[in-house]
Amino acid sequence: MATGNLIAKLYESPKTILTTKDIALIWEETNTVNLTSKIKYYAKEGSLIRLTRGVFAKSKEYETKELATSIYTPSYISFETALREAGIIFQHQDSIFVAGPYPTTKKIGNHTITFRKLKDSILFNALGVKNEKNYSIATPERAFLDTIYLSPKFYFDNLRSINWEICFELAKIYDNKQLIKRVAQYQKHAQ
Repeated sequence: MATGNLIAKLYESPKTILTTKDIALIWEETNTVNLTSKIKYYAKEGSLIRLTRGVFAKSKEYETKELATSIYTPSYISFETALREAGIIFQHQDSIFVAGPYPTTKKIGNHTITFRKLKDSILFNALGVKNEKNYSIATPERAFLDTIYLSPKFYFDNLRSINWEICFELAKIYDNKQLIKRVAQYQKHAQ
C-alpha cells in the first residue's frame, strides 16, 4: 500500500483516537516492526499525535472521553463523570472518571483521567454500559452502583431520575449483599 494512502485510511475511520491495535487493523499490518516504524514516522512528521504509549490522535481536535476509554481495555466512563451528565450530582470535576482494570490517574495534555479499579467480573459485564460516539459510558443506574460499590457513603444531589427497578437488577452483577442494602437505603431517602 502506498504510504500516502495509509494516513487517508486512518481519516476514513470515525474515531478521533486510535490505538496501535486500531492502526494495525486499519492498515492491515501484521508485522509489528513495520507497524511501529510506520507509526513513528507519521508521528514524527505530525500526521499522528502521540498522546500516551500506544494511543494516538488524528488531530488536536479529539474526543476526550474517547481518549479516556482507549488507554486501558476494558474501560468505560462512569462515577462522577456519568453521574454529572445524568444530573444526579451537580459538582463539576475537572477529571474524567473511568472504570478500568487499574487504579491510576493520568495527565494527558490538559486532561486528567482518573481510573478506578473494579473487579473483572463487574468490569467485563456490559449490562448498564452503552456505546456512544466511539466510547462506552455507564447508564445513570450503573454509574450510581459503581460509585456506591467503591464509596458506600457517597452524597448524591438528585436521585429522582434513578430507575430503582433497573438498579436492583443491575446490583446482582456486583455479587455483594451490602451493596443491595445500600441501594435500598438510598431508595428510601430519595422518596
